[in-house]
Amino acid sequence: MDFQRAGVRLQVLLGHLSRPSAPAIVASPVSWPASPASCHPQQFQYTLDNNVLSLEQRKFYEENGFLVIKNLVSDDDIQRFREEFERICRKEVKPPGIFLMKDVAIAKQDCTLNEKVITKIQDFQEDEELFRYCTLPQILKYVECFTGPNIMAMHTMLINKPSDSGKKTSRHPLHQDLHYFPFRPSDRIVCAWTAMEHVDRNNGCLVVLPGTHKGTLKPHDYPSWEGGINKMYHGIQGYKQDNNRVHLVMEKGDTVFFHPLLIHGSGRNKTQGFRKAISCHYASSDCHYIKVNGTSQENIGNEVKELAQKRYGIQSNIDFKDVWMFRSRLVKGERLNL
Repeated sequence: MDFQRAGVRLQVLLGHLSRPSAPAIVASPVSWPASPASCHPQQFQYTLDNNVLSLEQRKFYEENGFLVIKNLVSDDDIQRFREEFERICRKEVKPPGIFLMKDVAIAKQDCTLNEKVITKIQDFQEDEELFRYCTLPQILKYVECFTGPNIMAMHTMLINKPSDSGKKTSRHPLHQDLHYFPFRPSDRIVCAWTAMEHVDRNNGCLVVLPGTHKGTLKPHDYPSWEGGINKMYHGIQGYKQDNNRVHLVMEKGDTVFFHPLLIHGSGRNKTQGFRKAISCHYASSDCHYIKVNGTSQENIGNEVKELAQKRYGIQSNIDFKDVWMFRSRLVKGERLNL
């Protein structure tokens, strides 16, 4: 894997020479609302008016924190993404900076690298074919409803949820994506998550807790599950079970857009196949970076920095912000702070 090129780019970013730096501010304490509802009840806080979403769609997202758009990505595009995933798994292409993950249940086994072993590709921003997903006009049209016109692609994933080994390691604990992000405001961040095949409760569809995007960012860490937990699969600590869950049954090409404070996760894959999805987190380039020291995000910040130093052979101290500057790409409009 060509990490040298990626490492050089990250080295440049360490001095913040390639991009203007936004003023750093300290993250709000955990006990403060991450997105205070300061707007008038008749105004919209979480969506922007650009004549794309209907009034009903805007009201639904405002109330629930997610919105499913049916049949948004074509079968042809999904097939291309699937084929590129397989080429990467077979090492026929080696994009720099990409991160291949295995399920903890098979991570220590001596397995030949193939599409049945890799459970997630992260950081595919240097892969032209997969990154095409992040620039699809039909995706960006909706993203702009949440971020505004200046759009940065911040975090990319292709998830290949494996058949559960019986240890329930294919589950993803309930979490909030904002836990991973050192930039704000949260209301100008959104995830686009597209099903690459039919997904339901049998193969581990997304489960969301409607309305939780109106709450606070909660403390996260590794859950104490039997069977093990995958790397960086942090979950909300001490969270009481909530019966107000919605399982998102989706067809190939359906795309859900959701707020980074929305509590969500996924169940185990009880089938013999894989459950594939491709996603990108977007943010307005008007967003600014924050410091996470002394907040509930300090643990993930340290973990990400340590992993980046190990992957790219960086000996000098790097900041959580540096890693996200390295990942981010402008996909529409102007680059401002991010």
